[in-house]
Amino acid sequence: RAQAPARTRPPTPSPTPSPARSPATAADNATAPVAFISHGAPTLAANPVAGTDLRNWGRTLPAPRAILTISAHWQTAAPILGTTTTRDLIYDFSGFPPHLYKIPYKAPGAPDLARRVTELLSPNNPPKAQPTRGWDHGVWVPLLHLYPDADIPLLQLSLPHTTPQDLFNLGRRLAPLRREGVLLIASGGLTHNLGLMGRVRSTPQWALDFDAWVVERLQAGDIDGLVDYPHKAPALRLAHPTEEHWTPMMVALGAATGDGALPKVRFPVQGWEYAHLSRRSVQFG
Repeated sequence: RAQAPARTRPPTPSPTPSPARSPATAADNATAPVAFISHGAPTLAANPVAGTDLRNWGRTLPAPRAILTISAHWQTAAPILGTTTTRDLIYDFSGFPPHLYKIPYKAPGAPDLARRVTELLSPNNPPKAQPTRGWDHGVWVPLLHLYPDADIPLLQLSLPHTTPQDLFNLGRRLAPLRREGVLLIASGGLTHNLGLMGRVRSTPQWALDFDAWVVERLQAGDIDGLVDYPHKAPALRLAHPTEEHWTPMMVALGAATGDGALPKVRFPVQGWEYAHLSRRSVQFG
């Protein structure tokens, strides 16, 4: 569970709905992209200034037929599918301003997508279902800005606690969804060391090194190097004392790659939060 830092900025008004987007959908055009989002602190939900990059990014994306999310905040031994209906959100954080616990995100569920994901993951690793589990803040906080109208069917798949290669393979099995107009969003953080919260005044070299390494490997299309991050990534234990905010990237890589090469990447959100938490997010394709 996320906990508030010792000091937080004053709350700001909740984000407003986005201007009307193009009526085109991902299913109408090319293969849907894949996204890795550094979702930041829960306060992002009610901070339209910090959410500007996400809102601008969302306006460049054609509306997908549905969204499949994998979040750092739901880890399980094996894949599990969450709710397929609109339910109360999970406010899985503590110590934040009271208004954050009342923010809604009432997107429709995606039962058809749940059946399709089950089909794609069977028989190797068929997902179980936990239909009463709502969306955690790794899902709804960034989506409040990326798709503020909450009008796109949404499904969450848990993040299995397994090897980087297995997570990459999971993403590859989900890759056909891209051709079906489904946007896959992996939600975590490019760097995530909460133990240093409030103790860092300027971005440390280890954070810069890890962030730069990810950019270099992505731009080089070095899938093997990224999946082998336990042996290749610089300052891994400082950037990620625990790896759940990084490993969603493995799923995104697999889904973006499918059976081919890594598509072109861009970085629609960049910068730093609390000096050492990278906000860098990635769009594949």
